[in-house]
Amino acid sequence: MIKLSKHTTDEMETRAILFSYIEAALTSPDRVAQDLTDPALSRSYKIIPEFGNRVLRVVHRLDGANILVVTAHWDRGAKL
Repeated sequence: MIKLSKHTTDEMETRAILFSYIEAALTSPDRVAQDLTDPALSRSYKIIPEFGNRVLRVVHRLDGANILVVTAHWDRGAKL
């Protein structure tokens, strides 16, 4: 199950990020990398064609059997 932090739900509202975009980034990412500041976190990147081919970055970690999404935002400088 995908769980969203309060910060993530706020970002979704302000940045027009749909849950389906986050789900796609987690289930079929274009790239996955370890977070640079916290080794417990991962970053999943996904090109979203429906949003002008912008790249969504989803920062997440395992939370038991769930995935906790810490934040999600559009990443203009992502290299895929």
